[in-house]
Amino acid sequence: MTQRLAAVLAADMVGYSRLMQADEAGTIARLRTHRLELIDPAITENRGHIIKTTGDGMLVEFASVADAVICAVKIQTSMQRRNQDVAKDQRIEFRIGLNLGDIIFEDGDIFGDGVNVAARLEQIAGVGQICVSAAVHDQVSGRLELSFQNLGEQHLKNMTRPILAYQIELGSVQSPGQPDEHPQNPTPGTAIKPSIAVLPFDNLSGDPEQEFFVDGLTEDILTELSRRHELFVISRNSTFVYKGQAVNLREVGEKLGAQYLVEGSVRKSGQRLRVTVQLIDTANDAHIWAEKYDRTLDDIFAIQDEVTAAIVATLPGRIEALQQDQLARKKPGNMAAYECLLVAKVLHHRSSREDNAKALGLVNRAIALDSEYAHAHVWRGCILAQGWGYGWCEDKDATFALVQEACERAAQFDDNDADIHRVLAAIDIMHDKFTQSRYHQERALALNPNYDLVVVQMGELYTWTGDAAAGVDWITKAMRLNPHHPLRFWSHLGKAHFTSKNYHAALQAFDHLPSLDAAQHAFASACHGWLDDQRAAEQQLQALEALDPEFSMDQLLATLHYQHDADLQHLCSGLEMAGWPR
Repeated sequence: MTQRLAAVLAADMVGYSRLMQADEAGTIARLRTHRLELIDPAITENRGHIIKTTGDGMLVEFASVADAVICAVKIQTSMQRRNQDVAKDQRIEFRIGLNLGDIIFEDGDIFGDGVNVAARLEQIAGVGQICVSAAVHDQVSGRLELSFQNLGEQHLKNMTRPILAYQIELGSVQSPGQPDEHPQNPTPGTAIKPSIAVLPFDNLSGDPEQEFFVDGLTEDILTELSRRHELFVISRNSTFVYKGQAVNLREVGEKLGAQYLVEGSVRKSGQRLRVTVQLIDTANDAHIWAEKYDRTLDDIFAIQDEVTAAIVATLPGRIEALQQDQLARKKPGNMAAYECLLVAKVLHHRSSREDNAKALGLVNRAIALDSEYAHAHVWRGCILAQGWGYGWCEDKDATFALVQEACERAAQFDDNDADIHRVLAAIDIMHDKFTQSRYHQERALALNPNYDLVVVQMGELYTWTGDAAAGVDWITKAMRLNPHHPLRFWSHLGKAHFTSKNYHAALQAFDHLPSLDAAQHAFASACHGWLDDQRAAEQQLQALEALDPEFSMDQLLATLHYQHDADLQHLCSGLEMAGWPR
């Protein structure tokens, strides 16, 4: 047993029982996310030591009073920002009490009056607030840029003497020494996402009444980008302080902890509106991507929706492409969880057996580095499902079980990830469970309506279920949303055009592919069969045979999921006319 002077932080979650009763799994997942991304890194950064945790609280010891206060302020101010767009009855909020006093260490736990006072101060703290003892106040007042409210002497539960208490006036303050909630020195093993801040767009119209449109556009972009789970988006409260200011972008990036900045402007001239947007790498002020959107003012709110959708669908792809270039110059041994997943996604999109195996190895490594990385778990399911769908696995039943397990694990950590429902929808398509697939597909769209992989899959679903014209529209929309889309989108479009009996358009889509796989050669030959171009049809079949001499009609049909037999017969007839006997 040892005794020494230390600062003690006691924290407790407000309304824990109510939240657990309403949504146990969701509450646990959200609390775990806050701990992983904010609370535990803040404690580590400020040299704190977690003594013990309960389901709804924790006890932390610090050698420095200033470190304890900085950590507490960081947690509470960051939670304010995180709860900005969360319904009031669903918010996770904390009370924190801080005390400086003698504590007893024994068997990994702490005891004594110093601990008891911290726990009682936590109980009288306001929701989202920090209550400190006079000992803490006297140590940091004047040293840290903080204001305190004197609460007077408090008669605390089971305490014989009153305790003079203070509440830190948080308001919209930033953490001392920590300008934003994005950890600069994150905990080893956690998945570090690219951080991005959207600066308020400039109104260049000379029309003050356009200010509402400009601010609304900025806020919409922020909100929609926040749906992308592969990005860390700096909150509105942090970025709107720069509204109307001339700024040094590199300095802003450093203050906000943002690797990337989005800036833009809006100019109105007569009945036309021009929106410009740029994506900037703050490390070197490099302009990664820029675009202009010229629209007429027929419906300004429709313009806002359209421009927002285009920007937020394109930005993640440009960031991902840039990070791929950076990773290409790194040694694989340096890659952390996010980077492993990033490369795994690229390999997955190539849709080959060899690349699928490499992708699976990388995503497994990402999970080993961060076992609670929901996005990695769901992409593991996606990669396994690709192997299942193409027959690249030895035991299909066992692989399918692993896909489901991966999605269930991901949902435990974050059920609001659109990729989870996208993968479940794809699995249901493969099992011809079209009603169930539509449920997951619509849930994925509700979670992220501008996600190109979700949008393109809606096009696939329409193609399989008998409305190929709608399928073409959805696939084309996905390609507009992300001009840097995976090459396989052209294959989806070609098959949709074929199913809608637009053979020339189907062939044009297939022509965008640098090379065709066996199934794509089959569809192209069927197009030529229906167009009565026997020579071109034979060329496609010869290319197919050279690529895979063992490929058969049965293998092709096993990859198709037409709900209506007429659509399947339409393909078979085209193949027969091309010269491929059934």
